[in-house]
Amino acid sequence: MAYDFEALLNELVKDSGAEGAVLVSPDGLAIASVLPEGIEEDRVAAMGAAILSLGERVASELNKGQLEQLYVKGSEGYVIFTGVKDFAVLGVLAPSSIKLGLLLMEIRKVMKKLEEMIG
Repeated sequence: MAYDFEALLNELVKDSGAEGAVLVSPDGLAIASVLPEGIEEDRVAAMGAAILSLGERVASELNKGQLEQLYVKGSEGYVIFTGVKDFAVLGVLAPSSIKLGLLLMEIRKVMKKLEEMIG
């Protein structure tokens, strides 16, 4: 069965005002992406898998339970990584002007859809 992950990422970007999104396998390979020009899919994929792995270790070793999301906030915006079960990592790039609550709500909606798609 073919999944239209790219359409789901396009919907997320359009509905939330994000700049881009990528779905990454746990080993750091891009499954699908909708990224701005000049942003390399493979680099974002590798960074997403690496940071999620490190975040899981930090949460575990500091007794903070299971990792849900990682936020990176820079002067120009956000990168938010969310684990999709053991299947993938969802990375979202957003400008600093974004309404963070709306973005997080849209990410939750996409997470539910992804979990339904993969079973």
